[in-house]
Amino acid sequence: MTLPDPAARRRRATVLRGRRAEMLALAVLALKGYRPLATRFAAAGGEIDLIVRRGGVVAFVEVKARPTLEAAAEAITARKRRLFSRAARAWITRHPWSAGLTLRADAVFVAPRRWPRHVVSAFEIEAG
Repeated sequence: MTLPDPAARRRRATVLRGRRAEMLALAVLALKGYRPLATRFAAAGGEIDLIVRRGGVVAFVEVKARPTLEAAAEAITARKRRLFSRAARAWITRHPWSAGLTLRADAVFVAPRRWPRHVVSAFEIEAG
């Protein structure tokens, strides 16, 4: 039996760590009263980890898992915000019922042995 190369093992571990972080973030948001609308929504070259709703708010959520909460916060780059915004605009276009609601970009930062940090309106959804 051939073992996968080290790079493939690292990629797999990174993907699994990201999926676990997304599940944890979704659980934390559910405790706050948010309902999931979509997970891992991809469109227009961008991806949104979670889309949740609570009352009149739809939150597009970027989940970042890093060794520290501070490193997770720093991992949302300008390029990531631009691609995230493209995907958010695509989702809004496909769901016209959301036009009358408050739409925002939140983030959940995840680090080992720390409670995840939910940041409301972590950044602006950029106009197209």
